[in-house]
Amino acid sequence: MNILIVGSGGREHALAWKLKQSVLCKSLFIAPGNAGTAQLGINLAIPVTDFEALAAACLTHGVNMLVVGPEEPLVKGIYDYFKENPHTAHIKIIGPSAEASQLEGSKAYAKAFMMRHQIPTSAYSEFTAQNFEEGLEYIKSQPLPIVLKADGLAAGKGVLICHSYLEACAEFDLMIHRKKFGDAGNKVVVEQFLTGIEVSVFALTDGEHFVLLPEAKDYKRVGEGDTGLNTGGMGAVSPLPFFTDELRNTITEKVIKPTIAGLKKDNLVYTGFVFVGLMIENNEPMVIEYNCRLGDPETEVILPRLKNDLAALLLAAANGQLQNAEIEVDERSAATIVAVSGGYPGDYEKGLSIQGLDAGAGQSLIFHSGTEDKAPDVVTRGGRVLAVTSLGQDIASAVLASKETLVDIYFEGINYRRDIGFEFV
Repeated sequence: MNILIVGSGGREHALAWKLKQSVLCKSLFIAPGNAGTAQLGINLAIPVTDFEALAAACLTHGVNMLVVGPEEPLVKGIYDYFKENPHTAHIKIIGPSAEASQLEGSKAYAKAFMMRHQIPTSAYSEFTAQNFEEGLEYIKSQPLPIVLKADGLAAGKGVLICHSYLEACAEFDLMIHRKKFGDAGNKVVVEQFLTGIEVSVFALTDGEHFVLLPEAKDYKRVGEGDTGLNTGGMGAVSPLPFFTDELRNTITEKVIKPTIAGLKKDNLVYTGFVFVGLMIENNEPMVIEYNCRLGDPETEVILPRLKNDLAALLLAAANGQLQNAEIEVDERSAATIVAVSGGYPGDYEKGLSIQGLDAGAGQSLIFHSGTEDKAPDVVTRGGRVLAVTSLGQDIASAVLASKETLVDIYFEGINYRRDIGFEFV
């Protein structure tokens, strides 16, 4: 197969690294890609939402499968665009339809889906400018802390946990009336705060059958000890010591099976990854959110543990044949540490030369995220610059290996957390 991966981050580099290993992968293209993906395939300078250019590139290069990395093109309907065009309808798409992608694109849509299909989640209500005053009263009636979520996509920044009624009401006003998160906050979901341990669970589905991939835990706060501002993710570990077979079975029965059955019942076209953010308390799962693609940096920590041929799995999903698939997993632990630009998640410089990208050979994998090839240098292009993943006999040894590799990598202002996986070491 000729495969085109849509996206430019660490997730897409990890997908490219894994797909490149497949005997089924003839040629690999990445749009727009980064300096790391350029070493595995051919980068195409096409924005992820330029569907017309992506379709033309698929036809030019004889692409058989399109693997969509980020959420924006999915929510904006890349699946529908390709399937409604007779010239590209034959291309296999790994990613759901625009309607099904509303599970990530709209928090209110996802909550209604969960309620409709009896999937465990927190109590909630939704409000707009039309019932703003009602929303204020609802907030004041809830126990603290209170969670406010912008309904639409807000680049991972649209969730606020408020510890006082004054803060909650002020943020509610900023979201609804002051456009704090732009149009994403035109509708706000107010929900109960959940306690427990957060886990990321990933399923690959053909719309009826599914397989479970390795689970992970990611670390969103920029500072050690889970302090500071939220980010797109500073690292991840897999597997999780508390993630027993019993817990996996509970999640499968109470969350994954009813989710896949719900997709089918609601006639939602869904071939691809279902990423479920869960809170686990007393061995019981509650769904925090759905994402309609793999996570970042979770992809960088789960794919190195996946023994299967990923292209074969994706082909089985596209052909509706996942019922025969069995997942094989490396029993070793994996730890990913993300190196970010100084100032991130606030303002940061770009175009800084990166040294030591050949570090950790044989010990670690280096997945590029915000990088660009400016020969003879590779330079920084984003806030999250690269992710270092290592395998070890336990989480502590995997984390140590990634930190040892990062010691030899440098760009001005480099920052990374040294305590990824701290609860498990």
